[in-house]
Amino acid sequence: MSEQKQDKPKVPDGHARFMVTRQKAPNEKGYVGYDTIWEPWQKEVAYTTPKKP
Repeated sequence: MSEQKQDKPKVPDGHARFMVTRQKAPNEKGYVGYDTIWEPWQKEVAYTTPKKP
């Protein structure tokens, strides 16, 4: 029987509306993970105390 090659193919970055998924480098066991990078969809504004009447 022929041996299967251990190299994992490089997967292109996945782009969605608010996130990007990137492939990590394989570790010593051959596991390939993924990074998920979220982009904020809301803008944070610093809180200011309201004026007293």
